[in-house]
Order: sequence, then C-alpha cells, then structure tokens
Amino acid sequence: MSSCNSSIPQPEVFVLAGIPGLESYHGWFSLPFFLVFIIALIGNITIVFIIHAEKSLHEPMFLLLAMLSVVDLSLVSATVPRMLGIFWLNAKEISINGCLTQMFFIPSFYVMESGILLAMAFDRFVAICSPLRYTTILANNSLVKMGLAVIARTMVMLTPAPILARTLTSFRTNIIPYSYCAYMAMVQIACGDISNYILYGLMVIVTSIGIDLLFISLSYGMILRAVFQIPSWEARHKAMNTCGSHLCVIALFYSPVVFTFLTQTFGYQMPPHFQIIVDNLYFIVPPMINPLIYGARTKQIRKRILQVIHYPTK
Repeated sequence: MSSCNSSIPQPEVFVLAGIPGLESYHGWFSLPFFLVFIIALIGNITIVFIIHAEKSLHEPMFLLLAMLSVVDLSLVSATVPRMLGIFWLNAKEISINGCLTQMFFIPSFYVMESGILLAMAFDRFVAICSPLRYTTILANNSLVKMGLAVIARTMVMLTPAPILARTLTSFRTNIIPYSYCAYMAMVQIACGDISNYILYGLMVIVTSIGIDLLFISLSYGMILRAVFQIPSWEARHKAMNTCGSHLCVIALFYSPVVFTFLTQTFGYQMPPHFQIIVDNLYFIVPPMINPLIYGARTKQIRKRILQVIHYPTK
C-alpha cells in the first residue's frame, strides 16, 4: 500500500534523476558509460559481421551468438544514449509516452537475451550429450522457432507493463530515481494500492529470468554428468572447453540479478545510488563483455578477427 497526503495526477512529463545522490559525479560516470557504449557497438557489430560473412560459421552455435549480439546492440542503444544525455546535457525530462516506450523495450531486450542464453545452453547440451543428433535437432528451422519463441514470450510478458503503468492515476512525485524509465520505479512513486502492480513485476522476473536460470542450471548439470563419464581426460577437457565462453557469459549476465535478489531476500538495504549503479550494470556490461569473451575464447572467431586486421595467424 502506498498512500499519499498530497498527490499529483499522472504527469505528462517525468524527470529521470540519473544516479540520485551522486549528481555532482555525473560527468565522471559518463566517461566509463561512453567507453562501454563504444566497445559494445564495435564488438557486437564485429561479431555479427564476421558470422554473416564467414559461411563456415553458419552453424547453430554461431548463429545463436549472432542473435545475442543483435540483442546486445539493441539493449545498449536503448539505454546508454539516454543516460549520456542526462550526464552530459542534463536532459532529464521524458514524456509519458517516451517513458512507457522505454519501460517496454529495455526489459524486453533483457528478457530476450536471457532466452537466447537458455537456447545456447540447450545447444551445448545437445552437442555434448547427443552429438550424433546435433544437426537434426538444431536445424535452421529449429533455430527460427527458438527465436520466434523468445520474441513471443517477451511480448506476452512485457506488453502489460506499459498498459498497467498507464492506469496509475496519482503519484507522490514525477521524479523517477533512475537513469531510465523502469516499471517498478514508476510503481513505487505511485499512490494508492500498488500490490497487484508489484505482483506482476515479480511474476515477470520469476517466469523469465528465474525459469531460464533454472533450466540453464539443469542443462549444465546434465552436461557435467555426461562429461565426467567420458574416460579420456583430453576429450573431457575439450568438451568442457566448448562450454567455457558460454559459462562466463552466463555468470556475467545473471550475477547482478542474483546479487540484488539475495541482498533483498536477507534484508540488506543497499544505498539507493549503489542499487541504481548495479541496476545499470544489468544493461551495459554484458553487451560490452560478451563479444570480448567470445572473440578471445572462440578459435574460429578469433582467427577471423585477426585475418580482418591482417595479423599473421598460424
């Protein structure tokens, strides 16, 4: 329940606070954010270009990686420019329609990325546990169905967010203490009974991120069981090495979510500015690190990149 002694009707313009309490440091924050943005753009465009141009990479694992890079490009493009506008130009005002648009697309790209990571875990599971059926199970039409399923799930889960937010009629303030329009941030500044709105937000997290992480864990549990049944240590090492890049990406992607969930579960209240910084990490760090991880750890991509920059390879 969120009651208000004095309230305002739903405003036509909201104010994004950026990182509350650290306004004087916005200029300093903009430097790493800008650097992350540039690295993410260059890295993911490079991955997509190489996979598109190199026909030998038109395999399920690499096509899923290309999907991941496209979603990463969309995610940083939807978040970082707006943050830089706040940090550099003090452009904090956003219309209600712009706010609702952000509220849909930013979490949509995040949920899509989680779905693609689940598909990549399934890819590794089939490759290691059922290698003879790999090309049959993961044919191109299967990848298309996976992609459509990820998009459909995202639409079903997140279309209600802006619709529900639009029904909020009164607010304590029009200041959203974030650098982007988040559904829960708008709900928390609303007046009246917001319990159903909060329930919806929790349901989205559990039925997307929670379920994806559960099935990814189950997939890798079965992968580990299959790997340890391989008698040859060399073959065992090779099998696990094919999963190394994906495991690094999974750890990077889900760590901030798990950290936030655990701190809230055990009643630890983080300073608001620290919580907002962690929330920003959800959206900007994985798109930067993912192409670096795959570029460094995947031999085929690393070799192609070195060829592009005319670096001699053996």
